[in-house]
Amino acid sequence: MIKKIKFKGIKFYNFFENDFQIFIKKKGLFLFPSGPGLSSLDKKSNYFKSLLSADYNFFDSGFFVILLFFLKKINVNKFSGYKFIKLYINYLKKNKNLKILSIDPSKKSSQLNKKLFQKIKLKKNRHTHYVAPIYNSKKLSDGALLKKINIIKPDHILINLGGNTQEVLGLYIKKKINYKCNIFCTGAAISFFTGEQAPINDFIDRNYLGWLFRIIFKPYVFLPRYLKSIKLFFLVLTNKVIIINK
Repeated sequence: MIKKIKFKGIKFYNFFENDFQIFIKKKGLFLFPSGPGLSSLDKKSNYFKSLLSADYNFFDSGFFVILLFFLKKINVNKFSGYKFIKLYINYLKKNKNLKILSIDPSKKSSQLNKKLFQKIKLKKNRHTHYVAPIYNSKKLSDGALLKKINIIKPDHILINLGGNTQEVLGLYIKKKINYKCNIFCTGAAISFFTGEQAPINDFIDRNYLGWLFRIIFKPYVFLPRYLKSIKLFFLVLTNKVIIINK
């Protein structure tokens, strides 16, 4: 079984659902790169550097998984942000002492996410929410956030922002805080469970149809974004993929 691959210098781990209990206890930066995000790798941006520096990159993009199979004859498991959040919610129900910081894109998202954590019944004051400002991913800085993290010292930091920004923020936090914790960059995945995003379920996620339902839900937002993913075809086609089984 393939354990991980290296694509453009970036290591992607071939995790399965049964591996959740193993990696959830590790410390570091966990990224779930999207198809549109991966299509921008040739720009050599801070996003690219974040993926290179991450402790774990998952196969969140179904398009990437399909391209690896058909273009490189490499079979890996899609482990989406949706699947992670579903497993994570069940994990928190059994580990209610964990201290969580949720970094949200808006007050509305923060309120919805707060209700979700309340339903999980985490112990009092174990989840904190921070509404992120609009970041410049080329020169990202947030002293107020770092101060908050270093004071409350959450076990897990859940970053629910857009792709190409949250990954840069995750690496920034990892480098700047004074202790080690789990930093999960899952983007809008939590919104599938709060009702703010398209109504995704296990069948849709398992059959790589999340992109389609997001386009149907908000075509003016997601259609242009997913059209950009076409560039990923040429990146996979023209770049070597190394299989690592250790």
